[in-house]
Amino acid sequence: MPADQPLPWQLKVLPVCASTEVELEGWLRAAAPPLAVLARQQRRGQGQQGRVWQSPPGGVWLSAALPWPAHPEAAASLALAAAVGVALQLETLGLQPQLKWPNDLLIDGRKLAGILPRLRWRGGRVRYAQLGVGLNGVNRVPPGAVSVASALGHRWHPQAQPARLAARLLRGLEWAAAAAHQPELVRRQAEQRLWRPPWWEHEGQRWQVAGLAPDGGLRLRSGSALAVVQRRF
Repeated sequence: MPADQPLPWQLKVLPVCASTEVELEGWLRAAAPPLAVLARQQRRGQGQQGRVWQSPPGGVWLSAALPWPAHPEAAASLALAAAVGVALQLETLGLQPQLKWPNDLLIDGRKLAGILPRLRWRGGRVRYAQLGVGLNGVNRVPPGAVSVASALGHRWHPQAQPARLAARLLRGLEWAAAAAHQPELVRRQAEQRLWRPPWWEHEGQRWQVAGLAPDGGLRLRSGSALAVVQRRF
């Protein structure tokens, strides 16, 4: 395991905002990573593929920018590294999160956290990584989701309070940054936690999840047929 060195975070904490991603992008015009914006509530949180992420009080809604290596292997493993780093922090609470490829964390098949990973480029090179993280703490959750508090068995569990979970999230991202130069380690750690549902739909067919490819893609199998699905940034 890499030693996750503390990063010199600059942190903004907001009572409410439209989106921590928008706030972070504005801040990046005047400051350099590592930066993190934390909101107690978002009105228009951003999820995958433009979906709205419900962000009520009691959860952790965070966007961060941190240094990231430019080599292709590190770029491909960004989502997995962030998911593993956060999972490791949650495991210290006794939870057993699973990674729904490429970047959701589940407890017993229910969504606990979502990660929106992006690479920022300039002149064909990676400038930094930008990550949006939503984690259900003590907030009410929609159907199909779960909170840290309920997973720990207590509606107001002290370890599920947003301030404590936010500190864990930042440590998880520090692990990801430290592991960025070790993509095979990231892949192995992610595969150990990989969610393997009864079937996975791809191109209109049902496949079995076979594991992770060396570049972090999802390996699928259907009889003798093999496929690899890639995460796009």
